[in-house]
Amino acid sequence: HDLLGLKIVRDMNEKGEYIDNMLSLDKVQVHTVKLSATQGDTLIELLDFKSHKDNQHRNFYTIGASHVAFTVNNIEELYKTLSKNNIKFNAPPQKSPDGLVKVTFCNDPDGTPIELVEIIDSTVTKTGNKNG
Repeated sequence: HDLLGLKIVRDMNEKGEYIDNMLSLDKVQVHTVKLSATQGDTLIELLDFKSHKDNQHRNFYTIGASHVAFTVNNIEELYKTLSKNNIKFNAPPQKSPDGLVKVTFCNDPDGTPIELVEIIDSTVTKTGNKNG
């Protein structure tokens, strides 16, 4: 979280009837960490299940969420910083074929892909659409 500029908003251990009911599981024990981006308008929730383990990783082509993406301001500098901190990347930042963004992928400690995107064409909105 420090390397990506995220702030821990809440760090807690959850168990009991409430979380069992919410997840439709029995005897759940989960460590939950909620992180916010610098602007505070985005919240990311990370769950580390102590009671239920699944060591299978999703592929990019698996149905459902397969990665998380962050829009960043200076992808080259972040790439250097993360690389110096032993974060492994699939490839250095590359310009997209349409020339609108630079993109790279690395993995979180559990192997989940993280996409880093820098918008280099100022006519692209945060949703990835051209203003017009």
